[in-house]
Amino acid sequence: MLNRFRCRTVLLILLMGLLSACSSTSEKTTASADVAPYQSKTPDIYDQPLTSVDPDRVKFVKINPDTTPDDLWDRVRAGFAISDHQTLHPTTRKRLEWFAEHPQYMQRVAERARPYLHYIVEELDQRDMPMELALLPVIESGYQPFAYSRSHAAGIWQFIPGTGKVFGLDQNWWYDGRRDIVKSTHAALDYLEKLHGDFDDWELAIAAYNAGEGTVGRAIKRNQELGKDTDFWSLDLPAETTAYIPKLLAVSHLVLQPESYNLALPPIDNQPVFDVIDVGSQIDLALAADMAGMTTDEMTQFNPGHNRWATAPDGPHLLAVPIDKADEFKQQLAQLPESERLAWDRHKIQSGESLGVIADRHNTTVTVLKRANQIEGNTIRAGNHLLVPAPKGAARDYAQSKNAGTAKQQNTPRDGKKVAYQVQPGDSWWKLSREYNVNIRELTQWNDKAPGDLLQPGQQLVIWLPSEAEQTRQAQSINYTIRNGDSLWKISRQFNVSVADVREWNDLSHRTLLRPGQQLTLYLNAS
Repeated sequence: MLNRFRCRTVLLILLMGLLSACSSTSEKTTASADVAPYQSKTPDIYDQPLTSVDPDRVKFVKINPDTTPDDLWDRVRAGFAISDHQTLHPTTRKRLEWFAEHPQYMQRVAERARPYLHYIVEELDQRDMPMELALLPVIESGYQPFAYSRSHAAGIWQFIPGTGKVFGLDQNWWYDGRRDIVKSTHAALDYLEKLHGDFDDWELAIAAYNAGEGTVGRAIKRNQELGKDTDFWSLDLPAETTAYIPKLLAVSHLVLQPESYNLALPPIDNQPVFDVIDVGSQIDLALAADMAGMTTDEMTQFNPGHNRWATAPDGPHLLAVPIDKADEFKQQLAQLPESERLAWDRHKIQSGESLGVIADRHNTTVTVLKRANQIEGNTIRAGNHLLVPAPKGAARDYAQSKNAGTAKQQNTPRDGKKVAYQVQPGDSWWKLSREYNVNIRELTQWNDKAPGDLLQPGQQLVIWLPSEAEQTRQAQSINYTIRNGDSLWKISRQFNVSVADVREWNDLSHRTLLRPGQQLTLYLNAS
């Protein structure tokens, strides 16, 4: 009997101890659960509303993905897949606040996107890629096909020359595939698909599109070695890349619910805008515009990849033509022999002229002259004649006159003094812009050139020296040295200027990384 009692007592003690241990473990687990989220992030920060937006007015648009919307923006919204848009990172909220306070910016960009957005959305749909990517050109270039950065990135997707060539974008005197809407879109989506395959995460893929896969890969490796998370928000990346994803997510959030931020996005028909036609041979772009019933400005808007007055001799010979003009263009093209798609003049060779000088004067290349005249070497003789191409339109009618989106020509009246300059050995656009204190973009526009065009000794340029008013403005300029923690936004607020002006004054692109010690030129009291 005593033994049984002792056994029961022991069992009871063991059972109580076990229950006590379980209770203790449960309390520790509950305590850890309460503390852990505050150690990894701060929920109250994530839940803070924007200072400029009433959160009660924010309404999430519900899109039925099984219906075909009339407005292309609805199709874009239905394909968002990167963010849930319910909980925004503080950095994204900060970017969203800026966009919400500048609705006119998004309205301008939306209008610039109108000719191209449907094509990009269609390509994303076919590849089953997130529709947020259709908004990437908003961050890269503001949907300006002639955007050209200081790092030599070009086009709406802002390809630098090397990456462009890797993804099949030809770049030569006649043509730059980085500005071709169709070709560059294919290349950008190929690149983004490749990056997504590398990182298996869209935020990391987009970050790598901005900074390069090596930069993102090394950041991931560092975090892995330190036992840290390897998502985008946990990585130590360049400042520009750290801001890149928040900008994209902020824009997509704005597009998702524009009415919540008093933004009126101009509707865009969910219909194809242009057809791509293979003309099969070199053709004068002004002639092609006439055949399609278009202006040369319209032809340039749809075909910004062509640098010169005609398609490249060796192609591509693809032209984008508005849907409502495509049939007429095809009919006209079928009736026009290849021999009549370019016009030619006879040029009498003058003493001292070379093929290079003649080619530059007639807005063509030495290769074209040699091919048209069956010349093997580089020797020509004074008194002989050459066939030279004769563009149908004036120089101002062609794409190379519209780099950066405007048509400022050599002889257009303007303030200041016009100077004729002959290019010397060693000259570059950068060197001349600094020597004459003018903007590179304007300098190339005045001379019907692109910033990537090479200068040749003997070439004639026009330079407009600043007027007295401009010189006075420049006299009010300062050189600012970038410090740790600086950003364009911070600098613009400090000196009461706009970020856009700071970028323009210093030829900075959206992907330019500010570095401590770097010099910026700022114009105080600039209008």
